[in-house]
Amino acid sequence: MFEQLNFRVNFNDADYSILSIPPGDRMVLRELAKRVAEAAHRPIMDEKRSLWKRHNALERTPPVVLCDPENGWNEIITGKDLACVNNVARYWENHLRKQLFWADRMGDDYVVEPIFNTPYIYDDSQWSIRGVTKDYTKRKTAEDGKAYHIEKILDDFTQLDQLAEPRLVVDYETSFRALEQAHHIFDGILTVRLNSIWFWSFGLTDDYVFLRGMEQMMFDLVDEPENVHRLMEILYKGMMSRLDFLESHNLLCLNNDGTYVGSGGMGYIDNVLPAGDFRGTVRTKDMWGLAESQVTVGVSPDMFEEFVFPYQRRLMERFALTCYGCCEPMDDRFDIVRQAKNLRRVSVSPWADKRLMAEKLGRGYIYSMKPSPSPLALPVLDEELARKDIREYLSIGKDNCLELIMKDNHTLGNNPENIVGWTRIVREEIDRM
Repeated sequence: MFEQLNFRVNFNDADYSILSIPPGDRMVLRELAKRVAEAAHRPIMDEKRSLWKRHNALERTPPVVLCDPENGWNEIITGKDLACVNNVARYWENHLRKQLFWADRMGDDYVVEPIFNTPYIYDDSQWSIRGVTKDYTKRKTAEDGKAYHIEKILDDFTQLDQLAEPRLVVDYETSFRALEQAHHIFDGILTVRLNSIWFWSFGLTDDYVFLRGMEQMMFDLVDEPENVHRLMEILYKGMMSRLDFLESHNLLCLNNDGTYVGSGGMGYIDNVLPAGDFRGTVRTKDMWGLAESQVTVGVSPDMFEEFVFPYQRRLMERFALTCYGCCEPMDDRFDIVRQAKNLRRVSVSPWADKRLMAEKLGRGYIYSMKPSPSPLALPVLDEELARKDIREYLSIGKDNCLELIMKDNHTLGNNPENIVGWTRIVREEIDRM
């Protein structure tokens, strides 16, 4: 199974020890690339790209629809569907077949681009305690649907002075060798770029939890308020240092294109990004950013405002535009988060009061509605229930800058037609509305 990141297969997981891609694999990849290039040049892709630009600029558009079924991709494209033998080639093939499914089957507003991105290959550590050999819980998507327990490594706040920042080590040699291979295969068909997405969220609270554990974090907020602030300041400075490193080494890439931004949405936008003084070196102020704090869903708004948001806000305001939220309901946090003047996209999860959020967001923000993925996990989609839910979503958000984002699918019930059928129903209901 592949770890499916937002829009992407995690190419960093591939085995780059053998980068000599055999002729048969090259032929498979080139033929798939030709089909992707053909799809990318269909007139509808221009229409979708324009739709996203107007939507992200808060113009009045029909509701925008985007499906990225995450682990469900492993049921749409199985190992039996892959023809390549080389490990790296299989990752690339999986990516290309995803593009073709979006182009030919999905029916949403995803834009297929005539581009093939290869990322920097790198190793990245987590926060650690100097002199402590205790194993930490690895932060990795459980692509096989399993859960895991977080073992805290920061046992005592007296260890704060021993905290070591995560260390990012870029393997430039392997990165450029992979890029060269991609050029050999795709040149003349797709535009090949070295393009990495280095972070998803700078919410900081996940870092806290992987140091102290979920339960201990809750106790800390009551028992150790001063030390919570000390740790959050350390985490904030560590993230700022990470962003400084990426900027100074020219490793950042613009995301005002078909890049996934926030916890749902494509980044297309004109005029706002990059900044007016952009000269080719990408900075955070040329980009979209995202903050969220799902792990503090059980924390009161007052505690969130005191212990979490002040640190997130400083990071948010480093970016041109920001998104906020993922699975946490934003009902009682939005009035706090809106203090960030560059906030543009707000996640409205299945656990949120959708009508209240419609009132709060108005047309001043993108209403990023996340329908529940549960109906799609059944062997056969209950179309009557799906249609009922979608009608409600569209009715609630009819006066908002609305997007419907289907994601967080751990499974599609081993039936890819579930996602296709769901999107078809959304389209029908949008037309009916």
